[in-house]
Amino acid sequence: MTRQEIIDDLRQRTASFNANNYNGFLAVQVTLKDLNQAFYVEIKDGKLSIEPYEYNNKQANLIISSDKFIKLINNKLNPVLAFTTGQLKVQGDTGKALELANLLK
Repeated sequence: MTRQEIIDDLRQRTASFNANNYNGFLAVQVTLKDLNQAFYVEIKDGKLSIEPYEYNNKQANLIISSDKFIKLINNKLNPVLAFTTGQLKVQGDTGKALELANLLK
């Protein structure tokens, strides 16, 4: 899948997500290492955004291959297992990265 296809899939999956129920702010970048491209997921002021850009003030950066990310969001890859086995790397706040992984399931 391309980055845009992944973003489109995420947007479709989260279309009914009510960000008003999320307390706080979340800004996580996902770097797809095999594609050498990134996108970000942000929850701010009760709005969920998924955009095909790098995020300068991110709380965390998930570094993962596109196929592993697809498995992660399809609940076929445990985020903790992926992290401990090196399939997923996190720069920044690992708690925020785990929040994102749980929100996208």
